[in-house]
Amino acid sequence: MSSTGEHEPPAEHELIEHTGPTQRPPERAHKPGGARRKARRRAVDFLFESEARDVDPVDVATERGRMAGEDTTVAPVNPYTLTLVNGVAENLDRLDEVIAAHLHGWTLERLPAVDRAVLRIAVWELFHAADVPPVVAVDEAVELAKQLSTDDSPAFINGVLGQVVLVAPQVRAAAAAVPRTEPPPPPQD
Repeated sequence: MSSTGEHEPPAEHELIEHTGPTQRPPERAHKPGGARRKARRRAVDFLFESEARDVDPVDVATERGRMAGEDTTVAPVNPYTLTLVNGVAENLDRLDEVIAAHLHGWTLERLPAVDRAVLRIAVWELFHAADVPPVVAVDEAVELAKQLSTDDSPAFINGVLGQVVLVAPQVRAAAAAVPRTEPPPPPQD
């Protein structure tokens, strides 16, 4: 301790080499296999597969869920995976319009299919998943791109989503302002 009572850093000869594993501080702890992260990854897989096979992604996810119920070697489908796949499928045209509007010098068709899937999920979460903070949606998309796509994809996806995140609050507010109408009840005889 110094004369002021504060701790001073150890002198170089006093440093002790630490050979054990280091831990991140709690506020920066990384959760490598959270349920939602796995659900997003599976949703990307389903969207990618459905595009490659030219089939409905909801059908792919539903079929995989059915298979999991019959075969224990097939992983069950997380409900959040189904939420993501259904949400992207229901809003595909609008999601693609938003993504395309933020691709400078690119077209949606030129992107790798996995990047399209990652972007669609992230933009859906930014616009529709009120329980997912925008920074989480972007970070998760970048992580998926690191795992599944090209070396350039994480930075590209981060740049696109960095622009989309600026309009997300207005999109959410507009959606909340539109009154939801229930279909009229069927006529009674």
